[in-house]
Amino acid sequence: MNGSDFEARVSAVGERARAGGVDAVLATPGPDLRYLIGYDAVPLERLTCLVVRADDTPLLVVPRLEVLAAQASPAGALPIEILTWGEHDDPFALVSTLLAEARSVALDNHMWAEKVLRLRDAMPGTDLSLAGAIISSLRMRKDDDEIASLLDAGAAIDAVHAQVADMLQPGRTERQVGAQIADAILGTGHVRVDFVIVGSGPNGASPHHEVSDRVIETGDIVVVDIGGTMPDGYCSDCTRTYAVGSPPPDFVREYAVLQGAQAAAVSSVRAGVTCESIDAAARDVLTEAGLGDLFIHRTGHGIGLETHEDPYIVAGNDLVLAAGMAFSVEPGFYVEGRYGARIEDIVIATDDGVIVANNRSHDLVVVS
Repeated sequence: MNGSDFEARVSAVGERARAGGVDAVLATPGPDLRYLIGYDAVPLERLTCLVVRADDTPLLVVPRLEVLAAQASPAGALPIEILTWGEHDDPFALVSTLLAEARSVALDNHMWAEKVLRLRDAMPGTDLSLAGAIISSLRMRKDDDEIASLLDAGAAIDAVHAQVADMLQPGRTERQVGAQIADAILGTGHVRVDFVIVGSGPNGASPHHEVSDRVIETGDIVVVDIGGTMPDGYCSDCTRTYAVGSPPPDFVREYAVLQGAQAAAVSSVRAGVTCESIDAAARDVLTEAGLGDLFIHRTGHGIGLETHEDPYIVAGNDLVLAAGMAFSVEPGFYVEGRYGARIEDIVIATDDGVIVANNRSHDLVVVS
């Protein structure tokens, strides 16, 4: 990502704020700040705040002890004035002074409640709202560099799934397998492990089970859903389902339906269709086979600098996809007390189809 990209993003936020009657947008440490200026600031009790004014130059307010870190980030090369404050200064009063004439200010959706309330007290005559509608619409559409980052993340997590079958041996606990998977996530280029789900046997019926001390047994179905963050901040997320020994015949039939549902949803992805239509493409296949009631979650979520972000692939979301929107396609079914199954890929919508970031086989992996 180069400086002109960050500059264009900040400019776009200012333009959208102005068009919406918002005088300024404030972003504190988190994914919005990193997206806008490339500064992966550590969230602290001290205020760091990007001030994007609709009709003036942007400013970055930072604690004096953080100024060198801010200058060393991509933000330091941008046409943004960096203002510092000392230990005995009031940074909220400083922001209020900078926005003395503002009547409407939008705050990034991840801002700590403590800071929201301090800003509210410092600007009692200013209408405060969420900036999600302004920033999210930009973040949803990934540019070429971001798509490349998601493809790199997909390849890295695929490399972890390539090792999982060897880890799933009877007699090992989910926790032991999960720890080994976490090491592999870091070993394939991620800088952070975001989550590891190893749901064996009945635990697989809980989509967000994570791990436990349950011992994996021959005959278990195991759902493995894993993801991490790459050095550039972009995330991976991929689920595959494994069988330790021969799977039950009814599960084999159900899993074949799931493969068809996931494939139908992926093949329906392209710019111009709605999010809910992709959910329906997967759900209809499962419902026709009598498994619809066992599909208990949405079909997908957006991904980028966060594992879960807009757009969400769910019934009722009539948002029309645009080229560059990236999200998961992950239908599943869950039989309480027995097993679960899920197949998940990250995909990116294009004008004429779809790019798939995960390329491991969707076949049930049988561990002998």
